[in-house]
Amino acid sequence: MSVTRIDVITLFPEWMAQLKTLGVTGRALAEERVSLHSWNPRDYAEGVHRSVDDRPYGGGPGMVMRPEPLAQAIEAAQQAGPPAPVSLLSPQGRVLDQAAVQSLAQRPRLILVCGRYEGIDERVVNRHVDEEWSLGDFVLSGGEPAAAVLIDAVVRLLPDVLGHAESAAQDSFSQGLLDCPHFTRPEAWQGQAVPPVLLSGDHARIAEWRRAQALHRTLARRPDLLAAEDLSAEDRQLLSRWPAQTP
Repeated sequence: MSVTRIDVITLFPEWMAQLKTLGVTGRALAEERVSLHSWNPRDYAEGVHRSVDDRPYGGGPGMVMRPEPLAQAIEAAQQAGPPAPVSLLSPQGRVLDQAAVQSLAQRPRLILVCGRYEGIDERVVNRHVDEEWSLGDFVLSGGEPAAAVLIDAVVRLLPDVLGHAESAAQDSFSQGLLDCPHFTRPEAWQGQAVPPVLLSGDHARIAEWRRAQALHRTLARRPDLLAAEDLSAEDRQLLSRWPAQTP
C-alpha cells in the first residue's frame, strides 16, 4: 500500500497550498492519487491574539512554539484518518535519503509537523512525535520547505504519478549511484556532440554506457556512496571499457 493521505501541521498552510498547483505533486493531487491536508496550530490557540509561541524558559534569543495549540493540532490530524507515525521536520533528525523516501512512500499515510522559531516545546516531541527527519546539516526558518521537499520526493514514487514507470527507478540514488548524464536534441550544440552510442540504437550498449557513466560520476562526485558497495567484476569491466563522459 502507498501513501493516499498527507497531513501537515503548519503555521503557514500557504506553503502546502502551492503544492496543489505545481508540477508532479499538483498533478497527483488533481488526479486524486493522493490527498493533502493542512492543520494550523493557531486555530487551536486561545485568547484574542491566538498566540502560538512564548519566550523560552532559562532565557535566550527567539521564541518557542507552545505545547497546547501544537499538540491539539497534531491530535486533530491524527483523528482525521487511520493511525500513522508523526514525523517532525527538524535539523536534529535523521537525514532524508532515497531509501528513506522509498520507505515513506510505502506508508498509507504521512503526518508531518513543521516547527518554527527556535523550535517546539520538547514535551510535545516526547508525547507526540515518533520520528524526526532532516534535509541535512543546515537550519531553515521553519519546517515547511523541508516538508514540501519530502512530499515532492514521496509523491513522485507513487504508482502512475510519473509519466513513465521507470523514471523514478533510474533516478540518482535509486540504485545506490548517481544518475548518468542525459542528452536530447540537437545532436550538436556549441561544439559539443551527443555521445555516438546514444544514437546507435543498440540498447544493450546504451545500457552498458549508462551504467558505466553512473559509476564514473559517483566515483568522481560521491565516492562515499560506493565505499559501502563492493563493485562487481562486470562493473569494473564497464569502467575500463567506457571512459568517463567529458564535455
